[in-house]
Amino acid sequence: MPTRTRCPRDVTRASRRGPTLHPHRLPRLPGHTALPVQHRAEAPSGLEAFNSAGPEDARRALLACCRSLRWVHRIAEHRPYPDLGSLLAAADEAAYDLTPADLAEALAGESLMALPDGAYSAARTALNAAHAAYESRFGHVFIICLDDVTPEEAADRVLAAIRSRLANDPEEERLLAAEELRRLARGRLTRLLREPCGRPALHHAP
Repeated sequence: MPTRTRCPRDVTRASRRGPTLHPHRLPRLPGHTALPVQHRAEAPSGLEAFNSAGPEDARRALLACCRSLRWVHRIAEHRPYPDLGSLLAAADEAAYDLTPADLAEALAGESLMALPDGAYSAARTALNAAHAAYESRFGHVFIICLDDVTPEEAADRVLAAIRSRLANDPEEERLLAAEELRRLARGRLTRLLREPCGRPALHHAP
């Protein structure tokens, strides 16, 4: 059979096809909300979708990043943001301005880190005991940002951090927890906009 020679139109069409990104799942959080996957080339980016989303949809998405209502409302009300860097700077500033009550509200919405499948029972026992000791001393769940840690190293990093921070006084630990919360919110917000997981949540305002 004669082979078909690709015409310039075929090449043009092929060049327009971008790579297909696999969906990325955010950590499971209470009230988890994420942006929808954009299926069409002309669909808005994650930041554009966030900027144009209705107020309630934007606030729900932000609550997946930080459970402080003050933080959420402040970021949602200052839209639109010209780029991701501006949004992250606003998120950092809002996190630095949280009052002790705001921080307590945000910490109350956090959950314990889930151990990877196959973690040995001794690790589970040690972590459960460490978490219990931490909560008894400070009155809230232990949080730590593990964005730069592999899943295999996470349990050891958490256990070592809890044992180290148990020696802090309450005010020192409050400041450390606030910093970890800021880092967690920044990472979650970045993943929310750059790698949406595909669950429909944000809708454009009419």
